[in-house]
Amino acid sequence: MKLGELAVHLGSTLEGPSDLEISGVAGMDEASPTELTFLSNPKYHRKLKTTRAAAIIVGPDVEVPARPVLRAENPYLTFAKALEIFSPPYRPPAGIHPTAVLAPDVKLGCNPSIGPYVVIEEGVELGDDCVLKSFVMIYRHAKVGHRFFAHSHAVVREGVQIGNDVILQNGVVVGGDGYGFARQADGSYYKIVQSGTVIIEDAVEVQANACIDRAAVGETRLRRGVKVDNLVQVGHGCDIGENSLLCGQAGLAGSCKLGRNVVLAGQVGVAGHLTIGDNVIATAQSGIPSDVEPNRTISGYPAIDNALWLKCSAIFARLPEIYAAFRKVCDHLRKIGVEL
Repeated sequence: MKLGELAVHLGSTLEGPSDLEISGVAGMDEASPTELTFLSNPKYHRKLKTTRAAAIIVGPDVEVPARPVLRAENPYLTFAKALEIFSPPYRPPAGIHPTAVLAPDVKLGCNPSIGPYVVIEEGVELGDDCVLKSFVMIYRHAKVGHRFFAHSHAVVREGVQIGNDVILQNGVVVGGDGYGFARQADGSYYKIVQSGTVIIEDAVEVQANACIDRAAVGETRLRRGVKVDNLVQVGHGCDIGENSLLCGQAGLAGSCKLGRNVVLAGQVGVAGHLTIGDNVIATAQSGIPSDVEPNRTISGYPAIDNALWLKCSAIFARLPEIYAAFRKVCDHLRKIGVEL
């Protein structure tokens, strides 16, 4: 594709020859002399001098001497859209594989693509243009919207409701039983029936082997635009706010409520029955034992303000020498008769 055509498709401003042929998109280190790359993080600015790319997507104010550029307000987003041009998402052809097992009353929308060994139980409703890859299992009375894409071995349990444009990656389980047990007099545990459901709103993606548990009563809800990374656990009765990100191996105990635009980085743990406000960022491996006010960045365990945590972390490595100095001061004060 010509660079000029690409600029038009991407809605970006071209600075350079419009007839330059572009064969693909790659990172700054890997790009060949016929590929497009991008710069979104200022710390990689030095690579502008070494990249072999034919052209570079950059922000409005980035200086790139003697190099064709596409200027965009959001270079990373523009790069993502360029990838789709050269590597368009694959959609299997419509049709139902002969090994798939569908209950007689299943309601399918237009153009379904149902792969090998898919099982869809009674009372299920699927919207238009849905894709179910091999071994997907949808339990009874689940309701699924349009353009649903479930990769192999994804499971949607009974009564779950899923909106439009939802993606489930391999091994996702939506609506498995919440972790609910009542202790009995003999010390054993009695299983609490998980009679609630899970509701996933539009434009949600859940990545590989993540689990979204159903509520004992009521619902677990992932609101519009939520993105859930691999191996994340969302406990029963949680409510995850719009456009929040739950990164790899994050875990939420039951009945947590997250606001909008929350980011839980990798391996963050959240105790049960907490409220986390809008725009909160919890850095990797933070442990959150109590409610968090909106618009904060927190770190550590128990999670505290990130700026304070950075100071504490810097001091922690010096604790042995600080303690040794403190002991010397204490010994000196005792020698001169000061009672401690």
